[in-house]
Amino acid sequence: MRLHDLKPRPGAKHRRKRLGQGESSGHGKTSGRGGKGQTARSGSSIRIGFEGGQMPLIRRIPKRGFNNKRHGTRFIPVNVESLNAFDDGARVDETALRSKGLANGRGDGVKILGDGDVTKKLAVSAHAFSASARAKIEAKGGTCEVLGPKKVEKAGAAKP
Repeated sequence: MRLHDLKPRPGAKHRRKRLGQGESSGHGKTSGRGGKGQTARSGSSIRIGFEGGQMPLIRRIPKRGFNNKRHGTRFIPVNVESLNAFDDGARVDETALRSKGLANGRGDGVKILGDGDVTKKLAVSAHAFSASARAKIEAKGGTCEVLGPKKVEKAGAAKP
């Protein structure tokens, strides 16, 4: 088989709809644009949600009430099992977890969850711990240090 023998699979390619090829083609006269009006014109486009001057649906529906999601705290979850990647007696914090690739993405801090078993004595500092994770770490002689909430830096604020 050579490059000139390659062909797309049957049914993968479609013929282009040829507009304005006479009345009997089915796409003659108005070429699928309907009658007259704004959408029949060349260069015409109507923005999404436009309803011809009628008050659009998105503006008719009331937008009221409180949404708690924007005020919530979103932790990056890390299971106890993955802490076994660290050496015995190591100090584990957010920067150490990120450098090992165990805590990725944006969040308001790291929460240690109790899935799996820890086999090493570790000094873990995180923003939150589940009760089972705390029990498993302390059972191996490790320590759990709860950090305060992360400081939120405002966009455009000058740094000293």
